[in-house]
Amino acid sequence: MTANELRAAELRELLNRYGHEYYVLDAPTVPDAEYDRLFRELQALEEASPELAVPDSPTRRVGGAPLAEFDSVVHAVPMLSLSNAFSDMQLADPAERHAELIQFDERVRKGLDLAEVEYATEPKFDGLAISLVYEHGVLARAATRGDGVAGEQVTENVRTIRAIPLKLDGANPPALLEVRGEVLMLKRDFERLNADQIERGDKTFANPRNAAAGSLRQLDSRITAQRRLSFFAYSIARVEGADWPATHAGEMAWLKTLGFPVVEESLRPVVRGVAGLSGYYEGVQTRRAGLPFEIDGVVYKVNRRDQQDALGFVSRAPRWAIAHKFPAEEALTVVETIEEQVGRTGAITPVARLKPVFVGGVTVTNATLHNEDEVRRKDVRVGDTVIVRRAGDVIPEVVSVVLAQRPMQPAEGGDLFSAGEEPRYPAYSLPAACPVCGSHVVREEGEAIARCSGGLSCRAQRSQAIQHFAGRRMMDIDGLGERYIDKLVEYGYVKSVADLYRLKLDDLLEMKRRADEDEGATPETVKAGKVASKWAENLIEAIDASRTPPLARLLFALGIRHVGESTAKTLADWLG
Repeated sequence: MTANELRAAELRELLNRYGHEYYVLDAPTVPDAEYDRLFRELQALEEASPELAVPDSPTRRVGGAPLAEFDSVVHAVPMLSLSNAFSDMQLADPAERHAELIQFDERVRKGLDLAEVEYATEPKFDGLAISLVYEHGVLARAATRGDGVAGEQVTENVRTIRAIPLKLDGANPPALLEVRGEVLMLKRDFERLNADQIERGDKTFANPRNAAAGSLRQLDSRITAQRRLSFFAYSIARVEGADWPATHAGEMAWLKTLGFPVVEESLRPVVRGVAGLSGYYEGVQTRRAGLPFEIDGVVYKVNRRDQQDALGFVSRAPRWAIAHKFPAEEALTVVETIEEQVGRTGAITPVARLKPVFVGGVTVTNATLHNEDEVRRKDVRVGDTVIVRRAGDVIPEVVSVVLAQRPMQPAEGGDLFSAGEEPRYPAYSLPAACPVCGSHVVREEGEAIARCSGGLSCRAQRSQAIQHFAGRRMMDIDGLGERYIDKLVEYGYVKSVADLYRLKLDDLLEMKRRADEDEGATPETVKAGKVASKWAENLIEAIDASRTPPLARLLFALGIRHVGESTAKTLADWLG
């Protein structure tokens, strides 16, 4: 394989994993800015070499697969995502600051052969996209975005959201209406929810988006009903038995008459040209902190529907709309130590442990430093004051070091008459031995990543490899979560993925008893044996159900380096 093919395969694997963590698990591990950077790199590779644009590339899909606990719903009209634009607000020249916005407007005007275009604008909500289908004016079905083609059927939970009409206003509702919008939690309701969680001694939520996603995905709709979720409609996907308004602004006005919540008019003006778009963007950015809900940017749509139809779509997004994201939020904090994490392929990742800092609504305590070269390029050291950026996510990135605040000490050999100083802490260097198993750390020529050479003898690699093997897009072993895998590995029940298929009911019960004791559980707090037994029985059944997977899934699950999901499918097709 060429260098570009290898890099494209690596990017596809990374983006698929990050998308799964974000959309399915609601547990993202990288900031939005890092995902966007990798996504753009893959896009550039595919544009330069079209043969790299395989059918399952993340550039051709949206989000992640639906959760197994909910029924799957195929969207009659795919729920596509939007392409992103960014602006560097530190640049003085408006043409440089909004270069990507100008390019978007130029593409639209060229596609329509017009000197100026009218755009509808609106905030980009930080919540969960939802599709609502009404039949003869009554709510018939609600589904999440899922992977854009199929989502999760969450009708019963959506019925508990008071902002969503169960029946449309008006005497003559359309025979069929599909509305798209965002389920979210207002800032005040989020604060109230966390206060209630603290009072009950329960874990608090990291941010309103996670709270909304977790609430909407409750299997018990009564729990959803207790949460104060909100909703804003932002588009129409299908209409039958009524006239579809000719403009997006008209759609919003009509939805309001039908009883749907829509954002206030001052936040969704119709503007013309780049001047109107950039003015709206900067105006909303100044209002952002005072809004009752979280947003991470704004959205522009060509206002006229006939012009939208003329522009059409690219593989994963409409040409007539774009999301203009706000700059990532930043804060200063101190690096308390730098540790190493070991991944399933043995990759050693330096992680900065930070003095807790509140950034964009979340307290962050660590940030990935990617690899040794990245740490050295930024020269991040223990004790440094660093700029931390959080781009709509829990785990931030270290942007740069504030060198003026670096701890210094007198240079070695100095005296009272010498003013020489040197950094108190040395430059970072990767350890020669794995911090988990003690095996040699090796770095192949041309690679940025150093790896533990211990393979599956390394407990960290073994645990990560089994987590990957059991994942939903791999062997799909339901109920085998990270906590139980760690304990199975720690206590020696599982030394390779093959050992999963030798587990007995008694092994799982003994493992859970030992885990509960290690975590300080008392007899009064340990679950009844019947409940534990049922969990173990279900897990044994799930493992048995995974014994005959499609070949492509098995190849992907084995975690062979450079064999991602796409390559596994190609190999399986060739092997037959």
